[in-house]
Amino acid sequence: MTATLHFKGNDTPTLGVELELQLVDAQSMALKSGITQIMDAIGPVQDDWIKPELMQCYTEINTAICHTVAEVEEDLTRKLKILNQAAAANGMRLFWGGTHPFSVWSEQEITPIERYHLLVQKMQDTARRILTFGMHVHVGVDTGDKAIMLVDRLLRYLPPLLSLSANSPFWCDRNTGLHSYRSKIMETLPVAGLPPLMRNWSEYLWVVNHSLETGFINTTREIWWDIRPHPIFGTVEVRVCDMPQTLEEVVGITAFIQCLVARLSENIDEGVYQHDTHPVMVKQNMWKACRYGLTSTLVDPTTHQAIEARELIDQLVEFLLPTAEILNCRKQLEGVLKLTRKPNGAERQRQVYQKTGDMKRVVQTLVEENPITGRG
Repeated sequence: MTATLHFKGNDTPTLGVELELQLVDAQSMALKSGITQIMDAIGPVQDDWIKPELMQCYTEINTAICHTVAEVEEDLTRKLKILNQAAAANGMRLFWGGTHPFSVWSEQEITPIERYHLLVQKMQDTARRILTFGMHVHVGVDTGDKAIMLVDRLLRYLPPLLSLSANSPFWCDRNTGLHSYRSKIMETLPVAGLPPLMRNWSEYLWVVNHSLETGFINTTREIWWDIRPHPIFGTVEVRVCDMPQTLEEVVGITAFIQCLVARLSENIDEGVYQHDTHPVMVKQNMWKACRYGLTSTLVDPTTHQAIEARELIDQLVEFLLPTAEILNCRKQLEGVLKLTRKPNGAERQRQVYQKTGDMKRVVQTLVEENPITGRG
């Protein structure tokens, strides 16, 4: 089996955002297998923007192709309102987090779609444990070779993105001690975590086709790298983020990612030299971001000096402001500066638990505090 993958390039840094949200019972706050009821309630209005996932307690919503971050926010606001109303009408609420604090993975029902059952049959508990929820951001790129170069150049920025979005401190009724336990669960998949070093589009095709021909994967959908090229959409897809707690965070992180891709793409076109960042350094920074979130001390990929995650992100925002002006998202990018001045999602979840000692209250409090789900 050989994949013929043609990269459908984009002339501008278009945007597409995917959000994986948790369906919880309105009374118990436990995960609920409710995707069928949700999709039936929304009906044909959904127009493919809402999708089932591996387990029935998920729902994924996707934006249309957008050109600005403002369009992303408008698109998601409209769809989230419809989704939230459908959930409330069926005795459910939407919980925004990278993991569920107390529901157990082994008790969740697999969605009755053949691809998912084949995946579980092949991967067993490795697949059944993927009770994790993330945010994926696609940014348009003009060529496949450019996409591969961007994947390499963006690796050093994944740890700050993870520290900013980290929102999964609890797992199966336990405090894991990590800010992003989701990232550790995802790393157990066969083709996940940081991507391998690839020099061009041809080498990417070789990696994909070798994996398909040897039966290591059944489809390119089984490549779950933290960042990957997406040939059908003609994008670089950043997948490292936990599902943030609010739309404000989603919008800020989206602006951050779009500006990073656009600025690095411009650097490639201009032949700007990139100083090497050793993969070991990236991996070490990923662990620190996973463990400590915004309170972590990372290694600056350029100076190789220790720096607090919050300070590093602030510096990156300042660096990207000229690009944000061009992309008309300065306000949204500056919103990231507000995020670094308050607790991230994991810290907020822990604060609620320390105050209440009740995992159910963690879910309930964050659902009620969310400007969208709090209206339910």
